[in-house]
Amino acid sequence: MTRAPALWPFFLAPASHGDDNLCLASAHGVRLRLADGRTLLDGTSGLWNTNLGYGNEAIAEASAAALRDASYLNTFRFESVWARRAAEALVEATGGRFARALFSTSGGAANDLVMKLARHYQVLRGQERRQVVVGLTGSYHGLTYGSFSLTGEDLGQRLYGVDQRMVRHVAPNDVAALEALLARQGDRIAAVVVEPLLGTGAIPLAEEFVAKLVAGRDEHGYLLVADEVATGFGRTGRLFASESWPGSPDVLLTSKGLTNGTCAASAVLVSESVAREFHERRAVLIHGETQAGTPVAAAAISATLQEMTRLDAVAAGRGVASLLDAGIADLLATVPAVAATRGTGCFRAVVVRGDDGALLPADRVGDLVAAVRRAGVVVHPGIDGVQLVPALTSTPADIAELFAALRAGLDELAHQATGAEAA
Repeated sequence: MTRAPALWPFFLAPASHGDDNLCLASAHGVRLRLADGRTLLDGTSGLWNTNLGYGNEAIAEASAAALRDASYLNTFRFESVWARRAAEALVEATGGRFARALFSTSGGAANDLVMKLARHYQVLRGQERRQVVVGLTGSYHGLTYGSFSLTGEDLGQRLYGVDQRMVRHVAPNDVAALEALLARQGDRIAAVVVEPLLGTGAIPLAEEFVAKLVAGRDEHGYLLVADEVATGFGRTGRLFASESWPGSPDVLLTSKGLTNGTCAASAVLVSESVAREFHERRAVLIHGETQAGTPVAAAAISATLQEMTRLDAVAAGRGVASLLDAGIADLLATVPAVAATRGTGCFRAVVVRGDDGALLPADRVGDLVAAVRRAGVVVHPGIDGVQLVPALTSTPADIAELFAALRAGLDELAHQATGAEAA
């Protein structure tokens, strides 16, 4: 039997392990170079996290300086000047909506932290009964065991023995279902955690649904949590998507664009009212991570915020979003296989029909992703189609290239179907 390669990558079939066509060698700007020598346009900003493109010099220099000057300092029973600066920068960037920042290492770990924070907060308020955390069907919050229980996609939770007994899910934008859940269990809910835009399907939350979440918070006393791991840092036309909500969330999670994808980092921002409960009762939240808030991560966070300002990246992203609007409208008008679009800003999905008129099944979505990659652009699969999540700093030429490759991929998919029918 042939020995398998040493690296075991995530979400990649064993037959594709060790394939140089899927091995990344370097990246710069919005371009990826593969081990086989090809260069591809990145149409998904890494994993939705390189919002400013690859190789930003200011972020790299800040991270390098932190490595030289501090190497490693922790936020476990200590603070560091690096972490203090990053926390202040984040709080300032939110315009006072949040008062304090806790650091973590990933979106999944941050969701674990938030679930503990919410339950502890309710106990401090004398609400021990409030242990249930509510998420949305089809949501993604991570794959650590806590966040995996909250994730609303079926990704094998039963297979892996994930405990979901204290978690509930409600369909996104189903106001009646949310009202029914709150009527039944409102006095047991510690927090409701939602993505402003559900990532995999690029499904925005409707204004009416968000308004009910805010009103329900005020009526029932749960914490409203915005999981902005994917939507933060300009991805939807604002620094954070929840800025448009009629009421500010009590807690906000951010990762991905937080360091422009340079290191494993996330942050949990909490409101003054939440922080006060812990401070006044001298309560210690039981959470800690060895690599949370290190000097390198903190320096990358501070530098990323500075670069977002210098590049006016949020406004630049709105310009890219306009180009996506035009390109998608043209696809809808000229390519019969394109059935619909979802999403907003620089976080979009294109829904595709197969030759039989039905929405693409998962295996055909994989064929489309591969065809687009052969045409020179990396995209990732979405629900019934592909995601378009370009960097905020993309040029008009980059977006034109993205759509040209998508069209080429759709053409190849159609030819494959025609050939199969002929055979």
